[in-house]
Amino acid sequence: MILTDIHFLQFAILYSAGEFQSNVTRFTLPIRCIAFNKSGSLLAAAGDDEGIKLIATIDSSISRVLKGHKGSITSVSFDPKDEYLASIDEFGTVIYWDLSTGKSIHNLPKISPTSIPDMGSLNVISWSPDGEMLAVPGVKNDVVMYDRDTSEKLFSLKGGHLKPVCFISWSPNGKYMATSGLDSQVLLWEVENKQDIDRQKFEYQVCGLSWKPEGNALAVIDVMGRYGIWDSVIPSHMKSPSDGAPKFRVRISDGFLLNDEERLEQANSGCSDQIGEDSNGELVPNGLSRLRREGLVGSDSDEESDGEVGLISLRKTRKKTLIKHRESSVDGGEFVSVNKPERSKSSMQEAFQSGSTPIQAGTRCFLCYNMLGSITSLKNDGFSHIEVDFHDTGRSSRIPSLTDYFGFTMASLNENGSVFANGRKIGKNISTLMYRPFASWANNSEWSMRFEGDEEVKAVALGSGWVAAVTNLNYLRIFSEGGLQKCILSLDGPVATAAGLKDELAIVTHASQSLPSGDQMLEVQVFNVANSTKVFEGRLPLTPGSHLTWLGFSEEGFLSSYDSKGVLKVFTKHHGGSWIPLFSAAKERKSEKDYYWVVGLNATKVFCVVCKSPETYPQVTPKPVLTLFNVSFPLASSDLGAEDLENEFMMRGFNLLQAQRILEETAATGQDTTSLDDEVFNMEAALDRCILRLIASCCKGDKLVRAAELAGLLSLEKSLKGAIKLATAMKLPILAERFHGMAEEKMLSEALAEDHVTVHGGIEPSRKCVPNIARTLPPQPVISLPSPVFSLKEKPEKKTATEFKTMEASGRSDENGSKMKFSSMVSRRNLSVKDPNIKFKSMESSENAKVKDLNLGDDQAKVPKPSNPFAKAPSEQDKSSLFDSIKQMKVEDMGKEGQKRKERTVSLDQFSVAKKAR
Repeated sequence: MILTDIHFLQFAILYSAGEFQSNVTRFTLPIRCIAFNKSGSLLAAAGDDEGIKLIATIDSSISRVLKGHKGSITSVSFDPKDEYLASIDEFGTVIYWDLSTGKSIHNLPKISPTSIPDMGSLNVISWSPDGEMLAVPGVKNDVVMYDRDTSEKLFSLKGGHLKPVCFISWSPNGKYMATSGLDSQVLLWEVENKQDIDRQKFEYQVCGLSWKPEGNALAVIDVMGRYGIWDSVIPSHMKSPSDGAPKFRVRISDGFLLNDEERLEQANSGCSDQIGEDSNGELVPNGLSRLRREGLVGSDSDEESDGEVGLISLRKTRKKTLIKHRESSVDGGEFVSVNKPERSKSSMQEAFQSGSTPIQAGTRCFLCYNMLGSITSLKNDGFSHIEVDFHDTGRSSRIPSLTDYFGFTMASLNENGSVFANGRKIGKNISTLMYRPFASWANNSEWSMRFEGDEEVKAVALGSGWVAAVTNLNYLRIFSEGGLQKCILSLDGPVATAAGLKDELAIVTHASQSLPSGDQMLEVQVFNVANSTKVFEGRLPLTPGSHLTWLGFSEEGFLSSYDSKGVLKVFTKHHGGSWIPLFSAAKERKSEKDYYWVVGLNATKVFCVVCKSPETYPQVTPKPVLTLFNVSFPLASSDLGAEDLENEFMMRGFNLLQAQRILEETAATGQDTTSLDDEVFNMEAALDRCILRLIASCCKGDKLVRAAELAGLLSLEKSLKGAIKLATAMKLPILAERFHGMAEEKMLSEALAEDHVTVHGGIEPSRKCVPNIARTLPPQPVISLPSPVFSLKEKPEKKTATEFKTMEASGRSDENGSKMKFSSMVSRRNLSVKDPNIKFKSMESSENAKVKDLNLGDDQAKVPKPSNPFAKAPSEQDKSSLFDSIKQMKVEDMGKEGQKRKERTVSLDQFSVAKKAR
């Protein structure tokens, strides 16, 4: 492989006298780095041009261009397992690329010194031979090792170079490493012990290093083009750098990598084996001919390689065919038998703490950043310096800083205190959980817990009077604020993250392995710690191709999530418990280079820190600036052209439903809901105003059916009248008539609902509210007796004084037996018996009393009177008339009895006279 000064990348057959074969690709600007994958089927090339070109060596086609760096790319390195490609640019930013999808999976900005490519100062990265670590030049003249899957910092090799490291080379067995720096030194390191074992000073800066595949030697070249070999580089008493290394493999013209035995077999087969004939009679290299015979490459392979088949599918198909032939060809002996298990393309997301940033030595990072404040950590040699700050400086007194000897990597913060935890490192300290309250009535109120064995904390959360920690054993441990171990629960899968607010604790776990597409299968559980109940359990939806980056609660207490695609979702109990998308960073983003780092949200706003590319998280210094964005639904483009109004309508309706739910829950606890009632009423009025504006827009757009549907959603009677006026003003009589009919139906339904409540759901009438007279009379006479009819009768005969006295005595007796409130009625009735003229006055007063009863006097309005819905309650005048009638009947009966006594007296007198006459 040759790089030319005219920005060409050329193939040359080295074992055939170095003859020119073909141009691989061309760059506009200088090429800075190239690298083959382990099988030799794939070539990565990059430089000052934008993007990394992935080239299939079998036909020199460009299969994919990886774009993500903002400067010149100085080094690329393939993962030995052929899953990842790592790259670094002149600004020190490292990106992990997934070869199966071509997408970046980890972005580590500015973890390496800034380099100047034209001055020969290049940052070079290199994977370890086993592919578990990536070596990167550090900012402190050291070499930093990063984890393969999580990109977390593992350890560093430091103390040898006086200036930044610019080149790295692993020994074949991975036990040793050679590094060169700007100080013109070459150092040899024993990686396991993190110690330098030898060094060599050169006249000029060394820009390239390479270990001998089989032996104990190191080749070096400097910036002046001079090269040499350092023999016996590793002392004889130490293990050879090639012991335990994979068997050396060489590349041949057909693009395969063969070991020594296979290469020898190829050489013995003769030159004729190197050339074959395809179906069209053309001479092609033997390897390509074999591929075509096996059906891997057709006659139009060049065209297909640029299309859907691409590099990855071709490479994997060829690998599978090789494995198949090596397992099945026992007789031919062309291939040796190998068993290479296939590894899953995607892996489960590692556990993380919301609101935290990556930990880097010498750089302050956030262990926690939320709407209340932040917890920062500065890692030094052997300890870290931790500070707690509140956004509102007047909210609490300053919290003393903490010297951390445990190496805390995660934290959580609320109004009452803070919790810290660290994972377990191999051969280092055990996992520790510590809680620090901000205020306590007793001294020594902070506490800590240690986890023995292989258990380590993966996520922490805080709430009202409780602390939660989730470990790698899928244990959920809940502690009290004082440190009492209250509960241990076993979760269904590995934890992804956790969040808490007041009494609620949300835990996100993996439900299963991720899909082949890379989509994460996550499940969320919400617990009420105070009641020891599970509030909700279900799947956590994510945008396809994304992973979870933030989990928390809104200021109103609603669970929310944010993924790597920039979509924010909020959980609601409506629709059986569903997630609603309320924010999309893609729509709000002004530049494709911006990244929105979510901090929190409320009912109307999302609080984010806008990070400029390539940064994906904020720096501690200067302090992050929060940017507010409106929450909005991702609505489709409407033919009405009123997306803003429709979005406002949906947002107000969503907030109203949430407020009504809070009102119901508060009322169920027996608390005062006056303020909540007012808030809900104001929200209903605001929603009606929005609906009226939408109705007007529909009327202008001739969408009358939609306008009628919107009118049916109005809550207030006044709003419906406004809709009628609006339709009338816009000269839509049919719509106005429909609105009027809807108003009548609504009034009728409300009246029926009120009647239903009165009959079935009303309050039982109290006995104290019933007049006393209702208890003195039997119910049957009251219902059966009609109201008395006043009529002018004949003038009665003159009564004797004895009879009149008897009537008065009877009247007084009845008055004493009745209540005092009816005494005037009885006396008025007695007067009517004495003088018929008074009957007309009594009749007039009775009519006036009926009018007064209809007008509901002040005395009657003040006293609540229950009504019988099945019978008309008698009025006061009816009751007085009824008693007058009874009194009159008694008087008439008494008069008849007196007449009979008089007749008997007359008959007795006549009998006495007749007896005397005899």
